[in-house]
Amino acid sequence: MTFANKCFDIFAKTTADYHIADNIDAPFANPYDKGSIEHVLAEKNYVDAVQWHLEDIIRDENIDPVAALALKRRIDRSNQVRTDMVEDIDTYFRSKYADVTPLPDARINTESPAWALDRLSILALKIYHMRVEVGRDDASPAHRAKCQAKLDVLLEQRADLTQAIDFLLDDIAAGRVRMKVYRQMKMYNDPETNPVLYGGK
Repeated sequence: MTFANKCFDIFAKTTADYHIADNIDAPFANPYDKGSIEHVLAEKNYVDAVQWHLEDIIRDENIDPVAALALKRRIDRSNQVRTDMVEDIDTYFRSKYADVTPLPDARINTESPAWALDRLSILALKIYHMRVEVGRDDASPAHRAKCQAKLDVLLEQRADLTQAIDFLLDDIAAGRVRMKVYRQMKMYNDPETNPVLYGGK
């Protein structure tokens, strides 16, 4: 099994594990060894799963405004955690390929390996939830058919994205792609760069 497919299996298992309790406040018992890349990937997907459901909850038109604001703050914190975790995963790849000398004509990829894995984690959540919609007994045949068509596309995306990630890692290992990471440097969560937080006009 390729590395990207192993990652997808971790994401799919973690997504399924979240739905055992199906609770945004439930603790996560990570089954992988602490310090391993598998552990980090599982943690990343669990954060994604929780945020997926936070995004569902906040869209309730009858939600209490105070509760909605608290959820928005929680989503903001979660987004920062997700970004930090992606950067930690890219640090793993930079270390793994530190001894690779890029070829003179080495390319720069449009996204780093970790940001591609971030997309794969979200894709695992989309596939899980679309399968739920396909299997809903209380939904119309038309709804289930529409969701099945979407699921087919998502499964095709999974095949394409896992292959693309494996190609990217092969290219980095061979020096055909330069491993280069730009930090996100998000400004809105930083009290030193958000004018509202530091009192600027």
